[in-house]
Amino acid sequence: MTLTPSAPSLLMSRLASALRGAVPQLATFGGVGLIAFVVDVGGYNLLRATVMPDQVIWAKVISVSVATGVAWLGHRYVTFRTTRRPAVAKELLLFLLANGGGLLIASGCLFVSHYLLGFTSALADNISGNVIGLVLGTLFRYFTYRFLVFRTPQEATS
Repeated sequence: MTLTPSAPSLLMSRLASALRGAVPQLATFGGVGLIAFVVDVGGYNLLRATVMPDQVIWAKVISVSVATGVAWLGHRYVTFRTTRRPAVAKELLLFLLANGGGLLIASGCLFVSHYLLGFTSALADNISGNVIGLVLGTLFRYFTYRFLVFRTPQEATS
């Protein structure tokens, strides 16, 4: 009599295998993201402390825009180098749209905290925009990059 694996154990085995395969990509995604995060937070705080002390949303928009350029280069040439699209303009457009969604998430968190809840200190703005907004925006961006932006035409048809 031959024993066959049960459906739940087979599913768990496949899930574990998929997670093991994703670890290197998640690590490089995190490394590139960390660099972009430093650019974003550093730029935001520099703008807020100097030329834009009362324009928290615009300071965030500018810092995220610069960090987006850094992230695209890092993800295109490091994280997703094996699955990047041959059509660079289309990939960049999708990347910018994905980052626009991430920016809306981070700016939305900052807007709610700063303007609706009245937490206007630099610390509160950093927590809402650069911690809560970052976590939610990062989740959105990873899955958007993985399944939409850096997806080869062969992956899309399979």
